[in-house]
Amino acid sequence: MLTIRGGRQRYCDGVSRRDFLAIGGLSFGAAGLSLGGVLRADAAQGNSSQRHKSLINIFLGGGPPHQDMWDLKPDAPSEVRGEFKPIDTNVPGMQICEVFPRLASRADKCAIIRSVVGCDGAHAAFQTNTGWTEASLRSLGGRPSLGSAVAKIQGPVDKSVPPFVGLAAKTAHGPWSDSGAAGFLGPAYGAFKPDGPDMANMQLKDVSLERLADRRQLLSGVDRLRRDADASGIMGGMDAFEQRAFDVLTDSKLLHALDLSKEDPAVRAAYGDGKPYQFQYDGAPTCNDHLLIARRLIEAGVRVVSLSFGRWDSHGQNFAMVRDHGAKLDMCLSALIDDLEARGMLGDVSIVVWGEFGRTPKINKDAGRDHWPQVSAALLAGGGMRTGQVIGATNRLGEHATDRPVHVQEILATLYHNLGIDTQSFTITDASGRPQYLVEKPPIAELL
Repeated sequence: MLTIRGGRQRYCDGVSRRDFLAIGGLSFGAAGLSLGGVLRADAAQGNSSQRHKSLINIFLGGGPPHQDMWDLKPDAPSEVRGEFKPIDTNVPGMQICEVFPRLASRADKCAIIRSVVGCDGAHAAFQTNTGWTEASLRSLGGRPSLGSAVAKIQGPVDKSVPPFVGLAAKTAHGPWSDSGAAGFLGPAYGAFKPDGPDMANMQLKDVSLERLADRRQLLSGVDRLRRDADASGIMGGMDAFEQRAFDVLTDSKLLHALDLSKEDPAVRAAYGDGKPYQFQYDGAPTCNDHLLIARRLIEAGVRVVSLSFGRWDSHGQNFAMVRDHGAKLDMCLSALIDDLEARGMLGDVSIVVWGEFGRTPKINKDAGRDHWPQVSAALLAGGGMRTGQVIGATNRLGEHATDRPVHVQEILATLYHNLGIDTQSFTITDASGRPQYLVEKPPIAELL
């Protein structure tokens, strides 16, 4: 592994590093392949332009309470409406929870969907990553996540920067840290994880760039010897992928993007760090700085960044959790919107904030809300969408959609559309050789 030295810092997984990152043992997809192995994908279409469409998928693992965030019910009985009051936003007629004052002043740059349906009730990020249930095409490896599909279809913007990066911190409940699997596309298209499980096993300690270059020459010579002895010719195509592996290791773009010490201190302060981490239990920490890292990665050429923010499974202490998590989300998401706009990127970068389902209308005896897959909510921003609007509605108790139900797949189709991929006509080939649509639902017409 190539380790870049610098000052010590402690990040949300509790591991101390120098300059945040040691590059080289990065993990790709569920199989934890080596860097060179992952880059042996089909020849994907390249794009040299640094102006590219991209996505930041912010997963609120556990199921955020829709009626305590984006769809308050002030006229409902006390056992339903809870503790929070709605506040006005800068969009006439749009109200959100009082814990989001910053986002309220930026509502014109957001779209809120209050009628999300189609959730299967699984405590996992799979549907928000793919649009499908985990059972779909399971015998062929499962459906690929949006990030994996984009990596396959569009390839890298820059040869030294992976097109799909997963920042989701490891969680005790594993499905909440799913950054997006490659499914039937194969693990080569899984998320590039800067803190992968194989890092320790792949370390090359105290190796300088010069020695790394020497090692590349040595490996090249070994490959030539192996190729000479390879009657089948399988080795013939390996050099290009090993070259890309070394490109990632030695190019400064990825390292710079992941190194927050390079960021303007004022910008870092605007995002905050999300500490202290509270109500985490078996879920993700509230890493505000992951949203800043996501912006930096996209600037470097990443197309899709997925992350998991907080632990929203509020069977108890629901309102205390929302006050904590919501205030932190309000800070970093508002900073992200401002940051992207200031850099002229907001029109090219789509943001989606959502969880796997909603919460019960009725508050339980522990001041919590239980699972409610019947309806949930989502917030979207950027991406050239028609923002400053609310789509859909639920009944007086927040039990079910009464106006414009929006299927999970419609949201995925919209995100694909924003990235330049037409889900109504484009297919990818599964492991059996059959073409498969990315999703079956159309994009959300109101946002286009």
